[in-house]
Amino acid sequence: MSTITSIHVAPGRRLPMKSVDAVLAEAGRGLVGDRYHGAKHRHVTLQSAEALALAGEDLGRAVPPEGTRRNVTVDVGEVPTAPGTRVRIGDCLLEVVRVAAPCRLLDDNLGPGAAAALRRRAGTVFRVLESGTLHVGDQVDWSPTDQEDAR
Repeated sequence: MSTITSIHVAPGRRLPMKSVDAVLAEAGRGLVGDRYHGAKHRHVTLQSAEALALAGEDLGRAVPPEGTRRNVTVDVGEVPTAPGTRVRIGDCLLEVVRVAAPCRLLDDNLGPGAAAALRRRAGTVFRVLESGTLHVGDQVDWSPTDQEDAR
């Protein structure tokens, strides 16, 4: 089981990411206070601290969770990437939309080679199917039951 270690939101494009202890995830809307709140499908992004550590080894320096501009970082585990896969965190039910490809701006923010180091490690984009509040310390259920999938 994985645990949320950090949550970040940014109120607008290119604005700094703000660390928060909790954030409301609204079904069909996304994270309240984040630049993508109200987007059609890009509601929340998840990444793994393990993947960031591997990227940091390739890059030769640490990759801070907020440096990738992803919303939620979990301590361990591989974040699913197959569209339609569902994940439960507390009351929230999330569904994979697509892989979150690293943006070329990462080289500007984290240094040359960051985008390449994060290739296949940049996390996943999810849509929010069921609302709830995400908290640092919440456990992540990577495989909700069939009954939950049918909701």
